Parts: sequence; structure tokens; C-alpha cells
Amino acid sequence: MNSTSPINGKSYKVPVGNDEAGIKNFINENRGKKIVVVQGLGFVGAAMSLVVANSKENYAVIGVDTATSGGYWKIASINGGDLPLVSSDQKVEQYFNQARLQGNFYATYDSYAYTLADVVVVDINLDVEKKSSELKKLDDFSVDLTMFKSAIQSILSRCKEDILMLVETTVPPGTCSKIIKPLVDEIFLKRSFNPTLFKLAHSYERVMPGENYIDSIENFYRVYSGINQKSADSAEEFLRTVIKTSEYPLTRLSNTNATEISKVLENSYRAMNIAFIQEWAELSDAAGTDIYEIISAIKMRPTHNNIMQPGLGVGGYCLTKDPLMASWASKEMFGCRPLGQSEAAVTINDQMPLYSLELLKQRFGDALGSKKVLFLGVSYLNDVGDTRYTPVELLFDELVSLGAEVHLHDPYLSFWEEKKLNVEKKLTAKNIDIIIVSVRHKQFGGDDYFSYINSVKPEYILDTLGCYLGSLEKFREEIHVKIIGRGL
Repeated sequence: MNSTSPINGKSYKVPVGNDEAGIKNFINENRGKKIVVVQGLGFVGAAMSLVVANSKENYAVIGVDTATSGGYWKIASINGGDLPLVSSDQKVEQYFNQARLQGNFYATYDSYAYTLADVVVVDINLDVEKKSSELKKLDDFSVDLTMFKSAIQSILSRCKEDILMLVETTVPPGTCSKIIKPLVDEIFLKRSFNPTLFKLAHSYERVMPGENYIDSIENFYRVYSGINQKSADSAEEFLRTVIKTSEYPLTRLSNTNATEISKVLENSYRAMNIAFIQEWAELSDAAGTDIYEIISAIKMRPTHNNIMQPGLGVGGYCLTKDPLMASWASKEMFGCRPLGQSEAAVTINDQMPLYSLELLKQRFGDALGSKKVLFLGVSYLNDVGDTRYTPVELLFDELVSLGAEVHLHDPYLSFWEEKKLNVEKKLTAKNIDIIIVSVRHKQFGGDDYFSYINSVKPEYILDTLGCYLGSLEKFREEIHVKIIGRGL
């Protein structure tokens, strides 16, 4: 099967059925080393594999991905010396090159790897399916554990009986105790294994894209727990070899329910904070006030210094789904009521880009469909090239549906994978009517961008993030500048 990488365009071929031999050869070259298998080579798993391969323990690391075209190109590119990650963090390439030099990182799709593992780190996606952006009841979204359970079963069906399984995936609270542990008992009974020897732990990742990608694993605080004390002790022993715990101490919680709740709670808190300020930004606009000066005044109180600021919307893999995952678990796992405030936060955040659309409609009316629009920024987060669930998508789709000619620029991207669209890394678009500042990239405050604006002289600039509260003022005589939350 041939597969083309969406990163470098190269074509890869992985010979099906030949990986067991490759794994055996890899293990033979890494005799005497403990074997860590990382299940999932996505955004978290690939970086985790590099950190483990470069740890002081010098593990032999095997990354396992799916036997699909998407998995094949990752596997083949890793084994061929091309890292399937794009990052501004120089440590990513450095760690990959060091692992290749050491010869202790191998990728495969073959479940034979599980038979050799001393530790299996679970880093697979677990998504929430939203049926609409208006989440009025629990039935409007769903959490399907089928694929997750299948992935866990593939490990348990082949692993040794005394391994440590460390789940890093963000899961609904109750997953380790109510889903994974019963599977251990069921499958180990069939295999005549002793389930009490199996060690199950949960330690959620806090991985962030950007310049601190590797450090967000290696040099950051970690929370962990085990299904029992033996499991927790084993997880602690492993994590101490991977994380610099002398500077970033580990925090052990009482059980896996606690760590699972901890992850979705911290993300739900942040999502609610963002949703909270969005409503006040809209009020500030209607009242003709400046939300930024209001926030600055409030932040003088130390107890309120974490208030967020307005934005286009919420993106990324965590804040867009974790509150819903928690709410689903509250009802389905523990028989409690759904988490209404957390669900409401996701609804508000998902619809945030529509406020920007409304401002554009108020300004241009039906003529909006004939305008040429330029987005400054496509990523969901400042200073990174990551388009996962970017809020730009909803506003982009709405403008395209109206007939607008939409141009995309992002200094960190050349291709928008989810939309299969090219993105201009350098500004070339001319005759632009509307510029939307949609991401707070540091470059957008530079002279080159202000020179571009001055040369293009669009009719309208919509700054959705308050990036340039003072800098854009210079254009007001010639261009209508709207900054969300400033009431202008």
C-alpha cells in the first residue's frame, strides 16, 4: 500500500505483514533495554515517544499506529528518517535525530509490539461527536468508546501479564475503573493470566504546541494515579525517568477517577472562562465601552487576574470537547445530572465566530457576499501552525457560503489540512476589501503587516482579539477599524 505524507508530499510504501521481523531486529539491536510501547503516533504520542527515547533510562521505544493510509505514512516516515511533525520547537528535531543516532525508536502498525512491552503508554484520540453547535441536551452530542475499547483490547490480548499500562488519553471520568479494569479481568481470565499482576495507571498529558512542545511533557507538572497502590507506585517510577521531577514534582491523586476528573475539570474551567468573557465583550460593544480597559481595571485585584480577553473563538483538541466528555460521564458513568454550565460554555464558544459574522453583516449587509476577505491567521492558537478545530473554520465557511472571495494567510502554515486548502505564508493578496485579524500571531504587530495594510487600504479591519489596540488607530481616518469589545 502506498501513502503520501501531508507534510512533505513524499510517497511511502509499508509492506504489510513484515513488521514483526522489523520489530525483532530492532529489539535485537536494543538488547537489555526496557521496552516502552506508545500506542498512537498523533500530536501527543509522537512527542511522548521522543521524550521517552531521550530519557535518562534510555528505553527502547516502539510507536504503534493504525494499519491505515494515515498510519502508514507516519510509520514509514519515522523509520525512514523524516519526522511526521511540524513544530517551531527545535527540540523536536533534536530529539528525533538523537533517537535515530541511538537507534532506540521504531514505528510499526503490528500488535506484536505489545508482546514485548514492559510499559504501554496509551495516546490515542477519543473524540466527542457533536450533532450541532447548539447543544441543548445530552442527546446533541455523544461519546463513542467503541474504538477506544478496541485499542485497549488489542493490547490486553497480546501483552505480558505484569506490564504497566499508563493511560495519557483524556477519557471520561470512570474509564479506567469501569471500562479498562473489567476488560483486564475478562481478557486475562481467558488467557489464564493473573489480573492482580497487571498495573493500570492514568496520568493525563498537558501537551502544548509551539516553542515549548517537548518541554510541556518533559519539563512540566504531572498528575497521576493508579487503579491500586502498586499501579500508582509503578507509574511514579516510570514518570520519574521521563519528567524532570526535581523541578516539576509529581502529584499523586487517590484514584483514577480523580485524575480523570482533574483533566476535564481544568480544561472545562478554562473553556468556561473564555465563554464568560465573550458575553461581556458583546455587552461592552452594545454599551459603547472598552472591555479591555475594564478588564485591566479589574485585574488590579489579585483574585481576578486570570480573566480572559475576547477572541474569535475556541479551537484545539481539548477545550472544544472535554467539558462535554465530563458531562457525558457524569450521567452515563455515575448516574448524576449533566454538567449544564460546562455544556453551555462549549455552546457559547462554538458559536463565538458568528458574532464576528454578525458585525460584518451589520457593516456590509447583502454586499458582504461580493467582498474580498483576508484572514490574518488560520491556526487555532497564536504562534503555532495548528489548525485542529480552529474557530476560523466556521467564519470561513459562512463567508464562502455568502459568496465572498476568501484569502488565507498564516506565517506558520502553507496548507490547511482539514479544508485541503493552500495558505499563503507570505502576504501577496491584493485588492482586499476586508481584513480579519483572527489569530494573535506575534508577526502581525510588525512593520511589514502595517505596511501591507497601508498599501492595500481595505474598507474594513475586524480585529477579533484586540491584538493591536493602539497600533490600528493610525488607520482610522482612511479605514473603518472595529476591535471586538471596544464599542467602536
